[in-house]
Amino acid sequence: MATATLAVLMSLMGQRWAWQHWRSLAAIGALSVAMPFLLFAWAGLQLPAGYSALLNSTAVIFGMFASARMGEDTITFKKLLGCACGFTGVALIVSLGPVEPSLNVVLAVLACVAASACYGFSTPITKRAVGHMQPLQIAAGIHVLSLAMLLPGAAYSLPDARFSWQALGAVAVMGIATSGLAYWAHLRILRHVTPVAAMSPIFMVPVFGVLWGHLFLGEELGHGLLLGGSLVLVASALITGFNPLQRWLDLIDAKP
Repeated sequence: MATATLAVLMSLMGQRWAWQHWRSLAAIGALSVAMPFLLFAWAGLQLPAGYSALLNSTAVIFGMFASARMGEDTITFKKLLGCACGFTGVALIVSLGPVEPSLNVVLAVLACVAASACYGFSTPITKRAVGHMQPLQIAAGIHVLSLAMLLPGAAYSLPDARFSWQALGAVAVMGIATSGLAYWAHLRILRHVTPVAAMSPIFMVPVFGVLWGHLFLGEELGHGLLLGGSLVLVASALITGFNPLQRWLDLIDAKP
C-alpha cells in the first residue's frame, strides 16, 4: 500500500524516479524498511509488545553514534541525557510483563536490537541522500526496492495467511498513512534537522500507542503514562535543542 501510494504521488507531482541512485536507495530501503520490518515482525511472535517498543527506542542511540561517525551530527552530554530520559520514559509507559527465558526470547531480543541498529545506521545515510534527491523520490524508491526484497518471503507464506476485512483495513491505514505519507514527511523534515533530532519522535511512539489504545480500544491507561510521557517530552527537547522558555523570551524581545 505504501509503495502504491507513493507511486501515485510521484505520477501526480510529475517527479522522475531516481534509479540512477538505485544502490543508495537499496541500502536505505534494506536498513530502514525491509530488515526492521522483518526482524520486528519475527520478534513480535516471541516477545510482548512492550519489550519491542522499549528496544525500538535504542535506535536513537545507534543513530547518534552512526551520525557522529559519518560527520552528520555530534555527540553531546545533552543528547546522551536525552536518550537516557527517553529510554526511561518508554520503560515506564509500556507494560513489561514476565517473560520465560528461552533461546527464542534471547534471539528475539537480539532481533529487536539489530532492527533498531538498522534504523539508526540508515538515518545519516538518508540525511546525505536528501542532499541530492527529492524526499518523494527517496521514499518511493526505497519502498519499491524493499517490496522486491520482501516479496519472495511474503509469497512463500501467503498460503498460510488468513485476512479479514478488519485486518485489511488496518493494513491499508498503516501502509498509506504511517508508512507511505509519514515516511515522505519524515524525509522532508530530515532536510532541515540533524539525523538524531529526526529520530527523536521514536520515543513518542509508545505514548501515542497507549493513548490510541485507550481512545479506540478501551484499554486502561497505565500509571506510568504521565511520568513516562513527561520524560519523553524532556528527551525530545534535549535531543532537538528545543527550549520553549527561550522561544517565549525571544518572542517577547522581538515585539516592538
